Amino acid sequence: MKMKREDVRNIAIIAHVDHGKTTLVDQLLRQSGVFRANQEVQERVMDSNDLERERGITILSKNTAVFYKDTKINIIDTPGHADFGGEVERVLKMVDGVVLVVDAYEGPMPQTKFVLQKALDLNLSVIVCINKIDRPEARPGDVIDETLELMMDLDATDEQLDCPFIYASARGGFAKYKIEDPEADMSPLFETIINHIPAPEGDPDAETQVLISTIDYNEFVGRIGIGRVDNGGLKVNQECVLVNHHEPDKFKKIKIGKLYEFDGLKRVEVQEAGIGSIVAISGIADIHIGDTICTPNNPESIPFQKISEPTIAMYFMVNDSPLAGQEGKYITSRHLRDRLFRELNTDVSLRVEETDSADCFKVSGRGELHLSVLIENMRREGFEFAVSKAEVLYKYDERNRKLEPMELAYVDVPEEYTGVVIQKLTSRKGALQGMSQAAGGYSRLEFSIPSRGLIGYRGDFMTDTKGNGILNTIFDGYSEYKGDLFYRQTGSLIAFEAGEAITYGLFNAQERGTLFIGPGVKVYSGMVVGQSPKAEDIEINVCKTKKLTNTRSSSADEALKLTPPKIMSLEQALDFIDTDELLEVTPESLRIRKKILDSTLRKRASFKNK
Repeated sequence: MKMKREDVRNIAIIAHVDHGKTTLVDQLLRQSGVFRANQEVQERVMDSNDLERERGITILSKNTAVFYKDTKINIIDTPGHADFGGEVERVLKMVDGVVLVVDAYEGPMPQTKFVLQKALDLNLSVIVCINKIDRPEARPGDVIDETLELMMDLDATDEQLDCPFIYASARGGFAKYKIEDPEADMSPLFETIINHIPAPEGDPDAETQVLISTIDYNEFVGRIGIGRVDNGGLKVNQECVLVNHHEPDKFKKIKIGKLYEFDGLKRVEVQEAGIGSIVAISGIADIHIGDTICTPNNPESIPFQKISEPTIAMYFMVNDSPLAGQEGKYITSRHLRDRLFRELNTDVSLRVEETDSADCFKVSGRGELHLSVLIENMRREGFEFAVSKAEVLYKYDERNRKLEPMELAYVDVPEEYTGVVIQKLTSRKGALQGMSQAAGGYSRLEFSIPSRGLIGYRGDFMTDTKGNGILNTIFDGYSEYKGDLFYRQTGSLIAFEAGEAITYGLFNAQERGTLFIGPGVKVYSGMVVGQSPKAEDIEINVCKTKKLTNTRSSSADEALKLTPPKIMSLEQALDFIDTDELLEVTPESLRIRKKILDSTLRKRASFKNK
């Protein structure tokens, strides 16, 4: 018989990027007494990864739990960025309701729509939290109307439309039912969660069913499956089987090694767990996302929604440049292969395929950011490899027409920059769908644009809007191929010979374009050392020295003034490279090079392609 477990609530916090999810979880943890009074706690404590901290974004969803009065609230903090949508999709299976965080100034944004759609499809209860109400330009009344309009557009049921609205400031540490209420603490939000989010339901006497929604990986214990106990119970040393809804043949006998529940930021070892508990299970080597743990007598799998397919791919290959193997710790194809396939343990939206060459792997993901985070993590771990330009994944319909992934791009820019943004995006096959006035002298533009039109655009966008624009994109299905596209209008400056860059050579070269390197940098023939303003590539000699004679001294060089080189970040370098170039990634350096290093062979190849 089904029963409700009143002492537990399971919620996910969902929102667009930068609307304050992680800061809100921080406050819930603080005010529920997870930390000691004198404990030093860093901000955004849930963003445990270095990369998350540096970029200020959440990449992986995290589990935590707080106690309010006598109720345990399991909270899942989810990423807001569209590239990590796969993370959001799968964790929603573990919860009974969501807290939708919306910025009191920006209102609902593209990703708000995406995550809310997923929550409504699963029929989850919604609490809308209007965050950042202490901002001077906040407009909470209008934002509530916009959120309700969005819910109507997404065909929400009457019960879902009747959801409670809470006003909050995660940074200020308070929530309130009405805008005029005094600012106290987070208890209104806690109370609303307990009163509005349904208690988990299941049959404690039925056979065990636990759907694994997340996989964590630990060097010491291997794979850790995280999921919710839907029916029955789970005990340590219990004999179980693994089954999967999408793989009917899967049937694997297992034994539960260790069982953990979440308490604050810690995992606490338990002997058994009942319905509605979110548990972490270690000791099962072959556990995957979407598996169901059942009892052997009646193995019945729980359906798991298919994760959205990747739309973009890059080739990862062994570095074969003249400077290969000097800076990296892991450089062979075996290292590269093992590491990429290990990433599949925890990332459901990623695909890794082997190619005809043993040294090259095709890696597909949800967007440029998704893949660049993987590249950055690998270089920090000591890997050295090369990557190609990102390319989109095409499909063909039943009439054999070529289809390509499309994106909806929402651009918020000051009015004076709208002209240049429209011009750039239309040249990249974008179609302007709508234009409206936003607050504070900003315009909001809405474009439908092929995914490949956005590759390499973010850098240009920041330059064109002088850093004042905001660009958000969301995947919008496949549509007919829109025709050829040229990514880059400018050429590259290519080093002519191997050696070390010298001030004299660089001084002569800087007239030709923008340099990426300074003096003392090792270069090789075929390496890209700068950007040419013209369309064609130019070969230059940056290692050129001044010939010394009786009348010339070497100190005369000191008078030469060099323009500071343009140092590119990983994203900028990935944006910059063209289809005939590679990015060499090492723990210390990022070098752009031509695929074909020899200049004669390169010219021959370019003639063939014409």
